[in-house]
Amino acid sequence: MPKLAANITMMFNELPFLERIQASAQSGFKAVEFLFPYDFDAQDIAAELKRHSVRNALFNMPPGDWNAGERGIAALPGRSQEFRDGVAKAISYAQALGTPNVHAMAGLLPADADANLCRATFIENLKYAAQQCAAHGITVLIEPINQRDMPGYFLSLQDQAHAIREEVGEPNLKVQMDFYHAQIMEGDIAMTFRKYQPHVGHIQIAGVPERHEPDTGEVNHAYLFRLLDELGYDGWVGCEYRPANGTVQGLGWMNSLMDK
Repeated sequence: MPKLAANITMMFNELPFLERIQASAQSGFKAVEFLFPYDFDAQDIAAELKRHSVRNALFNMPPGDWNAGERGIAALPGRSQEFRDGVAKAISYAQALGTPNVHAMAGLLPADADANLCRATFIENLKYAAQQCAAHGITVLIEPINQRDMPGYFLSLQDQAHAIREEVGEPNLKVQMDFYHAQIMEGDIAMTFRKYQPHVGHIQIAGVPERHEPDTGEVNHAYLFRLLDELGYDGWVGCEYRPANGTVQGLGWMNSLMDK
């Protein structure tokens, strides 16, 4: 059975953010992930993680103005200094929380964007981020996100992400493979994972298409979990789904998938 991390941005959000760490531990999770920690003092989060013997597997670098609809700035020309400031902030939090992975969101491209310039900007920013993070033992992740949920996002396909990873050429840059996004965009999850496994740094799951519990929808997560075990994947699997009827009420999927 893979190592599961509760995504406490989506899960346990019946509770205030810091209390979700305890709720995750009480539900059997050994790790949590979340979108952003920056509204809270890093030491307060670290204290809750330590108190409940829970690790933080992942969070995102600052994404620009999230409330205004921005979804990352790493591929946006003219925002490189802001991106670099965000790298420093993310490293500071990752050091405090003991976080091994930080995700650099590419961003939404304007309709008139120069795609080649955006790609070059993304590659330059990722090189900088990876080099800065390498000094602290931190892996930088990039994630293809489906165009249905996030129209206009720069990065949508697995081969696109891995081509960028190869061009950046930094060993601590890896791809975050969200099986939910991958199924929506291209399917063939198992064979794609087999192809790219050494370069996949983190996995996320959710039921497709509703993004509820992983035992719902069209993806056979029991099969995929067996595949991860067979191939020796030792990273975290983030449970980034929206509980259909309350987080705790929906956690029976963990036992059901373990039994298959």
